[in-house]
Amino acid sequence: MALHFTDIEAALDHLLPRLPAGLRVAAPLGLGKPHRLLNALYARVEADPSRPLHLYTALSLDPPSPGKGLQARFLSPFLARHFGEDFPRLAYVQAMKRDALPAHIEVEEFYLQSGALLDSAQTQRRYASLNYTHVAAALADRQLHLIVQKVAREPGGDRLSFSCNTDLTADTVDAHLARGLPRPLLVAEIDPQLPWLGGSAVAPDGFFDVVIDPPGPHPPLFGLPRQPVADADYAIGLYASTLVRDGGTLQIGIGALADALCHALVLRHTDNARYRQVLAALDPELESHPAVRDSGGLGPFEVGLYGCSEMINEGFKRLVETGVIRRKVVDDAALMRRLADGTANLGDHARLERDGEYLHGAFYLGSPDFYAWLRDLPEAQCRAIGMRRIGEVNQLYGGDEGLERLQRRDARFFNSCMMATALGAAVSDALEDGRVVSGVGGQYNFVAMAHALPDARSVLMLRSTREAHGRSESNVRWNYGHATIPRHLRDLYVDEYGIADLRHASDEDCVVAMAGIADARWQAGLLDAAKAARKLRGDFAAPPRWQHNTPQRLGQSLAPFRRDGTLPDYPLGSDFTAVEQRLVRALAWLQASTATTSGKLRIAWQALAATPGRDDEALRRMDLHAGTGAGAWFQARLLGLALARTARDH
Repeated sequence: MALHFTDIEAALDHLLPRLPAGLRVAAPLGLGKPHRLLNALYARVEADPSRPLHLYTALSLDPPSPGKGLQARFLSPFLARHFGEDFPRLAYVQAMKRDALPAHIEVEEFYLQSGALLDSAQTQRRYASLNYTHVAAALADRQLHLIVQKVAREPGGDRLSFSCNTDLTADTVDAHLARGLPRPLLVAEIDPQLPWLGGSAVAPDGFFDVVIDPPGPHPPLFGLPRQPVADADYAIGLYASTLVRDGGTLQIGIGALADALCHALVLRHTDNARYRQVLAALDPELESHPAVRDSGGLGPFEVGLYGCSEMINEGFKRLVETGVIRRKVVDDAALMRRLADGTANLGDHARLERDGEYLHGAFYLGSPDFYAWLRDLPEAQCRAIGMRRIGEVNQLYGGDEGLERLQRRDARFFNSCMMATALGAAVSDALEDGRVVSGVGGQYNFVAMAHALPDARSVLMLRSTREAHGRSESNVRWNYGHATIPRHLRDLYVDEYGIADLRHASDEDCVVAMAGIADARWQAGLLDAAKAARKLRGDFAAPPRWQHNTPQRLGQSLAPFRRDGTLPDYPLGSDFTAVEQRLVRALAWLQASTATTSGKLRIAWQALAATPGRDDEALRRMDLHAGTGAGAWFQARLLGLALARTARDH
């Protein structure tokens, strides 16, 4: 029988005397962290070296800092509105950002908020590079004393749901018991804003030892602001969407590339004629690409897809709403086998419709609109979403492999990477000096699963270039000093210039395929490096069509579809107001245009010399309408120039 508390401090008064002085604690990644409980625990031990604390977790979400100048004028009001004035930032994260954790407190994470802790020595030293599916065993190695987790309570009832994080808690408990270790103490904090999900997300009776139900006001759930989708992102999503087979299985990640892919899949299903027009504008010969032909055509989804992804996010919401995700599965191997071989009877189909699920995930994370959607789902749709353990979602072995193979037919695993080499290795989680940007997470699992399943493919998506220190660099490299996915697991790569199919290819064929989707500015250097390394015949010459791989040509190809709303800036909805969306475009243009000293001088001169336009609504939103003081006056001139330039482009 769990002990119940309504006061967090009283719960800690009960717990701490019953726990060792050297405390090893785990908390879920992302949304499932009980922020207030963790902050209260941190406050108790921060000034007490006699109570060492080791915290094991991942993806410690922290709202961005407003920054300075125009960025602060834009972000400060938005952050206050989006996260709330009293959002409980995690105290240990603020300390890590300053390298200010006390010597007796260590935080070990296996996945980081992307790019947020590159300069934190404490974070980088204690990062643990783990496949997601290996984390439970690693936590058992640490011999935890305590696991804390945010949960949802059943409306009108007493049952608890793991809700947003079914991924690791149960697996971690089982890993301890399998080794004969004591079961960690399990503490739940109820959050009334967390959507209730039933089925496999429901915690077994008596699972938690302590349940805390703190009174309000309750801070909002951490909402990921939805980002605008650029031309390159849309091209990547459109190319990737051609690789999806009707009736298949879909896994996607998060971010603008995933948003673009989901929008392209919806467009393919709901307006197929327009979808084909956009594809033809990108590449008139795309339908003849072998990888596209192998995926069975570009028509609407008559059967629909089954979603099986470690994270359920905004994109899955739209795919469910539009009927792209609708192929159901059941945990019955015999029935799934009859469905596969065409011998299923009417009773089988009735059971599939009644009990089947079309979306499985291990955790979820998204915008406030996404959480509201989950809260308000009709019962039938809610039953069709199954939250599972990470060991079930991210791998085939360890459970009922035969069943999972039947469910995951024609799987497509879409993930993002930062860079790729011409020989097929992917760089997704870290820099070549060893500093971690994010983490491996489940990417390796999905790439390996794509090779283990018949008719499955791994698709790694990347932008062909990046801006660094005021200059452009190619993300298609000859070599790089770090790899997340080794080249022997190469499969499909997609960037804004096309699809490179590397599966089972020779090194020379890999070089040609990757150079063919590289930005035209870096193709010659890539080919020269390959020839010098004896990986490409000396007389190879790039086909003339490769010279079409330029941002300018891409922008021209997509411009009509951007203007008419086929490819909107925010395909999955926006957390920004209409005027903020204009400002986002303007500020992004200004940042890119002033990345170098010469750029700063050029833009400053243009802002001073230009005839000032007046977007009073935008200036008022940025508190620049009065123009008080020289600094504010100049910021208003810069912003006016940026608004005018980006208005002409849209």
